[in-house]
Amino acid sequence: MKQIAVLASGRGSNFQAIIEAMTPLKINGKIIMLITDNKDAYAIERAKAVNIPVTVINFKDYPSRADYEKELLSTMKNLSADLFICAGYMKIIGEEIAKTFFGKLINIHPALLPSFTGLHAQKQALDYGVKIAGCTVHFVDAGVDTGPIIIQKAVPVFDDDTDDDLDERILEQEHTAFPEAVKLFCDDRLKIEGRKVRVLPAQET
Repeated sequence: MKQIAVLASGRGSNFQAIIEAMTPLKINGKIIMLITDNKDAYAIERAKAVNIPVTVINFKDYPSRADYEKELLSTMKNLSADLFICAGYMKIIGEEIAKTFFGKLINIHPALLPSFTGLHAQKQALDYGVKIAGCTVHFVDAGVDTGPIIIQKAVPVFDDDTDDDLDERILEQEHTAFPEAVKLFCDDRLKIEGRKVRVLPAQET
C-alpha cells in the first residue's frame, strides 16, 4: 500500500474528492499526512474529520521563501511518502523539491496543458476565446505546470460563460481526474518516458 501525503493551501475540495474516492475506487494507498502552508486552510478541517494528521508550515512565519522551502523539503523527506499530491497548493514548487521528488509529486491544473499555465487559467482560456477547456493532472518538474501529463479531461466553453461558470465545470472534472491519477500511481501503472507518461495495462489478479 502506497503512503500518500497531500499539500494544500485552501478549501481542499480536491483533497476531499481524493478522500472520498479511496474506498469506492479501491485505491491501494493511505493518506498519512496533510501539509499546509496556511494555518487557516479549510483543508485542515477536512483532514481532522477523517483523522488524517496535519503539519502546518505557515509560509508567513518564515523570513524568506528559501527558509520556508528548506523546512518543507525537510518535512517531506522525513515523511518518506511514496506519493505527494498538490491539491490546491498555491505556492510554486521550488526547484530542489521538484528535483528531489520528481516522479513522486503530482499536481492538477485547471487547463488543458500546455495551454494557459500559471494563475487564472480559466480567465486566460475565456480571454483567448477557446471552445474547449479542461484540467490536467501532471507530474511536477522544475517548471511552472510543465511536467509530464498523466490525465486530461475536457469541458465545453460557452459564449456566455463567466470565470466562475467555467471554474465550476472544470472543478467537477478535477474531482474525477485527480483520484483516477492517484489510483493509477498506486497501482504502479504510470511510467514516465521523457515528456510522455505511459499508462501500463492493469495486472490481472
